Amino acid sequence: MHWDGFTAIERDVRALVGDGRWALLPPYVRADAIAQRALVTPDGCSWLFGAHARWYRLDRVDGRWHLSAPPVHPAVRSAALPRPPGVAVPHLLVPKGPDFVRAPGSPQGFVGPDVPRDVTERIRALLLAHRGLRREDFPLVTSPFQDLFARDVAGTVAAVWGTIMWCAYAPAFDGNEVLLSMFGEFLARPLPGDEWVRWLPAGSLGALIALYSERMASGAPQAARRLIGLMTETAMVLRADPRFQPRADALLAMAGPSHTPPWADHSPSSAAAARQAWLARCPPHLVTAALAETSAGEHFRHTLYDLVEALSYTASRGLDPRPVAASLLAADVAELCGMSEPAWAPGSSATAAVVTAIYPWIDDELREAFYLALAEPAHPLRRCWPREGALPPGLVPPDRGTAAALLGSAYATGLAWCGLTGTAPPPRGFATCSAVVQCLIHQRDDPLPRPEMPKHVPHHATDSGWLFETTNSDISPLPPL
Repeated sequence: MHWDGFTAIERDVRALVGDGRWALLPPYVRADAIAQRALVTPDGCSWLFGAHARWYRLDRVDGRWHLSAPPVHPAVRSAALPRPPGVAVPHLLVPKGPDFVRAPGSPQGFVGPDVPRDVTERIRALLLAHRGLRREDFPLVTSPFQDLFARDVAGTVAAVWGTIMWCAYAPAFDGNEVLLSMFGEFLARPLPGDEWVRWLPAGSLGALIALYSERMASGAPQAARRLIGLMTETAMVLRADPRFQPRADALLAMAGPSHTPPWADHSPSSAAAARQAWLARCPPHLVTAALAETSAGEHFRHTLYDLVEALSYTASRGLDPRPVAASLLAADVAELCGMSEPAWAPGSSATAAVVTAIYPWIDDELREAFYLALAEPAHPLRRCWPREGALPPGLVPPDRGTAAALLGSAYATGLAWCGLTGTAPPPRGFATCSAVVQCLIHQRDDPLPRPEMPKHVPHHATDSGWLFETTNSDISPLPPL
């Protein structure tokens, strides 16, 4: 069994932080313990396993530690050695204890597999029970909901919809998804997307809170508490699906106390004060689920980390998932910013503004790969870009689950950098996500049934599941990047 420095250090740090005495140690002792477990790879890069149970890489240009998915190549991991003493670890990167337990979840998109039937039926029951209430009692006060729903739709319907969108890891849904189709009669206009996928914007916690705080400000606390109760009921149903669970748990922790005592949010009639109170109640192990509300940059870092992990299958094909992720990020930026010139240059205003906003949030290696993919059309990283709406053969995921995870993480990353840079997301999807969809649209979304069959059955009664199976063709990988 060969030495894997990253696996060994991760196991060691988890054991340290999992010890009940860890939280009792002085901060400087905890920081020193993490510093002693830093690694250095053959290229001279320093790594440490820290807060949120994730890896960080020391930037050799700006001298800061960046959240960064670790290398996956066995040769690099086995050559990693303990770093010589002297590294300084910022206190924010030192695990305190509860923050180290990352909430379980899934980066899979909602384009294969579908949301489970039990979840959709329970959401349907909530919607049916609250659809007939008067809009005068539950008005729509925020523009996202006013623009989305018909004039006679009550805020209770918006509360269910808004909760689904906020809890979704990446709200890209199958165009026939039952969870969306049940809202069809309430919509004022079609959802953005095409015949395959509905590319929906990220949910806003502020929009949900506005429904509640408006009722409190209007002297209708019973209606306000009913809205909060509906949001928490919806979140409780959604948490059965791992793609919703972390954010659903966070919303339950934040909104739950508001359902009982009206003074829990201090000044609930003020949306800003209520939002601050909600975020303050988010527990440490769920803080990453609400990062989009507190730090657009940190949220982008975490989604990019997920994207690199979703691309880990490319390592067996001679590729490095980190620069591949940077190249796909560049492909999305180039398409959305309308890069018409053959190569990106600092003078191209739209792309330059986005690149300037992204640069501080990625480490020097990803920054260089991102720049090269944008600036040099002949660079090998350009081979990762989708062509004619399809992924290059070397990036095609090996199975449906991997493709769904790539779709979800790529869409979450796209929404994250759009939020960071103030760019409007494309209504028909990012280039990478649209290409990944082509790997999924010809496959069933629901699990194939596996009934027990008698040994001898008529030909017409045999299972037809083979009609929906795909044959894995030989994939010719791209040359190493």
